[in-house]
Amino acid sequence: MINRQTVCGIMENEPFLLRPSGKDYLWGGNRLNDEFAKNIDMSPLAETWECSTHPDGPCYVASGRFEGMTLTEVLKTYPQYLGSHALEHSVLHCTTSGQLPILIKFIDAKRDLSVQVHPTDQYAQTYENGQRGKTEMWYVLDAAKDAKLIYGLRHDCDASAMRHAISDGTIEKLLQKVPVKKDDLFLIEAGTIHAIGAGTLIAEIQENSNLTYRLYDYDRTDKNGRKRDLHIEKALSAANLNCSSEPKQPLRVLKYQQGMASELLCRCKYFEVHRIIVNTERRQVVHFQADDISFRILLCVNGCGTISYGASDNDLKFYKGDCIFIPANSVRLRIHGQAKFLDVRG
Repeated sequence: MINRQTVCGIMENEPFLLRPSGKDYLWGGNRLNDEFAKNIDMSPLAETWECSTHPDGPCYVASGRFEGMTLTEVLKTYPQYLGSHALEHSVLHCTTSGQLPILIKFIDAKRDLSVQVHPTDQYAQTYENGQRGKTEMWYVLDAAKDAKLIYGLRHDCDASAMRHAISDGTIEKLLQKVPVKKDDLFLIEAGTIHAIGAGTLIAEIQENSNLTYRLYDYDRTDKNGRKRDLHIEKALSAANLNCSSEPKQPLRVLKYQQGMASELLCRCKYFEVHRIIVNTERRQVVHFQADDISFRILLCVNGCGTISYGASDNDLKFYKGDCIFIPANSVRLRIHGQAKFLDVRG
C-alpha cells in the first residue's frame, strides 16, 4: 500500500489539470481550437497531446503547486503517483524516468491521415533501440456522414504485392475501409495497417510511443512542396499482411448509480478505458478516487463542472477538452456538474 504523504502541509495526491502540446500536421483542421478552446497558435491544429510524458510532445501541469512543470518532472519526483503496478513492474523504468506507460490525444482529421502501421513492443525493442511499440484505441467524438477509417486488409497479401500496389498507386484496393459514426470505438493492435479518415474527430489512448511507419500518403506535399517520408520496408516488416476481420462494435453496458453512469469501453494489457457520464443536481456530488494500483486520467469530452477535494473544499473547475491527472491513492474527490469523461487507467 502506497501511503499519501504531506509536503509543507499540502497533500501530495491531489488532482491537477494538464496543458497539452500541439501538432500542426498537414491533414489537421481547426476544431480543437474552435470547439475545445485549446488556444494553441497553430493552424492547422491536427493533434493535442493531452496527457503525455513523451519527449516529442510533453504536457504541462496547469493548476496547483506543480503549475508550469512538465508531467515528467512531477513523476520523476513523485513516482508513487503512478501506482503499485508501475512500481512493482517498473514499466519502461517509469519509476526513474518519470514516464507514463500511456499517451492520450485529441485528433482532428480534416483530411485523410497516411496509411500506416505501428510496430509491436518486440519489434520496437529489437529494431528501435528498446522503445515501446504502439497499440492504440480510438473513441470517435464526431464523424462526418460519409467518414471512414482504414482497418487492415481486405485479402491476404505479401510484401511483394504490397510494394507493387504502392508503386503503381493501387494500394487503396487492398485496404479494408470501415464506416464510422459518433461514439464508435476501435482497438488498433500494433501491426495493423490503418488510417483515420477525413471528417473524424477522435480521442486516442495509446502506448507511450511515437513510432509510425508510413506506407502511403496519397502523393501529398507539405507547405514547402515536399512529400512526406515513407517507411515502406520497416512498415512491411512490422505489418500483419493477413486479411483482417471487419471490426465490430463491442457490447457496452451502462451501469447506473446516483448522479453517474459508466461503461467499459476497452480493456487490454496496456490500458483500461471507461466512459463516465456525470449528471448531478444542486448539492449532489459523485464520489471518485484513484486506488493505490494505478493513476487515473479524466478526459472531459463534453460538459463542465467542478471537482472538490480536501477538508477545505478545494475546487478544480473543468470544461470540455480538459484533461485531469489523478495520482494513485488519491484524496477522495467530489465531482459536480454535467459532463462526459473518458476515465483512463494504466
